[in-house]
Amino acid sequence: MKELAHAKSPGVGRGGLAPRCGFTLIELLVVIAIVSVLVALLLPAVQSAREAARRVSCRNNLKQIGLAFAGYEETFGRYPAGYLSQSVHSPSQAAATTPDTTFWNAAPGWGWGATLLPHLEQSGVTGSIDRERPIWDPEFASVIDQTLPVFLCPTSHGKRDPFVVQDELGAPLRVDGRTVTLGRSHYVANHGQESCWGEECGQAGMAHPVCGRADCKTPFRTIDVHGDASRVADGPFYRNSSVAVVDVTDGLTNTIFVGEHSSSLSDKTWVGVVPGAFTHPLIESPENGPDAAATLLLVHSGPSGGELDINGQPIIHPVNFPTLHVGQMMSDHPGGGHVLLGDGAVRFIAELVDLRAFASASSMNESERFEVIW
Repeated sequence: MKELAHAKSPGVGRGGLAPRCGFTLIELLVVIAIVSVLVALLLPAVQSAREAARRVSCRNNLKQIGLAFAGYEETFGRYPAGYLSQSVHSPSQAAATTPDTTFWNAAPGWGWGATLLPHLEQSGVTGSIDRERPIWDPEFASVIDQTLPVFLCPTSHGKRDPFVVQDELGAPLRVDGRTVTLGRSHYVANHGQESCWGEECGQAGMAHPVCGRADCKTPFRTIDVHGDASRVADGPFYRNSSVAVVDVTDGLTNTIFVGEHSSSLSDKTWVGVVPGAFTHPLIESPENGPDAAATLLLVHSGPSGGELDINGQPIIHPVNFPTLHVGQMMSDHPGGGHVLLGDGAVRFIAELVDLRAFASASSMNESERFEVIW
């Protein structure tokens, strides 16, 4: 019994205390440090993989849009108009169509995205649209505010929900006593080099910065458009455009049809144009400001007679150019953005693309000699 009394119980050390199991403070700190390093190494890879997936989704959206353009052209022998606007030349027409006589916009206003809906498997939305009536007709209120995934880039950092159209001062625009809410788009059609949104457009002869000559002194001139943007526009989409394949003399492979415009910079829509509307930049820069209603759907590349930098030189703004105009392409993809070419191919344009090459790809009939290396 005496021996049993002095026998040590299993698991009991000196002083009758059980030995400790676990990490010391130093060991714990080392483990935390190792885990932190691993997370720091893996996080960029995870983010890169996610962005790669988002880029694939964005490309697929543009490919669908490209197929829709091809289907529309095959059916009608031309591409859809940038947007539709009746003539506002006579007072009777002006009174009937709620026009904006500053920029010559009127009903019905339906844009290229809405026109393509039947070819984008959106027949349900299409069946609710009457393209002879204005987009702000109250009957279409529950149609034009819809969010359609095919028009949204997954990478865009901006909003994805519908937005209320604004006037020049940034207040909600009221048309016939009502505000207008439009479904959002992260994709915009190419108007070309010129930004002819209004009655008169200054033009630098198109070849001014593109000709490559330092001594090029083509004078500016004013063109009285009278609502006919075709007198100036050299891209495939503009007000009431009706461009056929034969009109794209630079070649479908060399001409940009659609590009990205993130809602982190400004609001864009798939629906159309509302007379009196303005697009406002959400990012401030010394070069940007509000622009006309056509920029709800369309962008341009420059050079444009209406756009000069602080040195008085024409501006060319490729994807993500720091001017941050509401009328330029803008992407939240790192390093550049996607464009859809006339032949249906989707290419990634780097931010550092040659300016003259980008301007060349933006026009459809200027016969420039600069080529973009896709």
